[in-house]
Amino acid sequence: MAIQFRNGTREEPEINLIPFIDILLVVLIFLMLTTTYSKYTELQVNLPVADAEQPRQTPREIVVSVAQDGRYAVAGNLLEGAGVEMLVRALQQAAQGQSDLVVIISADAAATHQAVVNVMDAARRSGLNQITFATQQSRGQ
Repeated sequence: MAIQFRNGTREEPEINLIPFIDILLVVLIFLMLTTTYSKYTELQVNLPVADAEQPRQTPREIVVSVAQDGRYAVAGNLLEGAGVEMLVRALQQAAQGQSDLVVIISADAAATHQAVVNVMDAARRSGLNQITFATQQSRGQ
């Protein structure tokens, strides 16, 4: 009986990486789709508060107040409606033909963005291009 031994050449096993890469790409795509916007839903924003130095000079200004429920007051006069055209007429009356006035928007923190955008649009239509926002000092100081 003769024993036969294999020759010294051995086949190296192959590791096929293609299925592994496919699985990693699927996991990567899944993670990208599920975590893209999750941080934006957790934001809590409280507006408006600012710690800015008070201006030394008060320029000529028109103060437009925006209430929480969407009512407007231009230079202390409460407006009957909430339309942009009514705001345009009130701003033109308050400006009395002057175009270098500053429009100060004093909006309630709970007022809608649309109400503030309406004031900005009305100021642009009235020819008043200088707009700023009124804020209050933070309570911590």
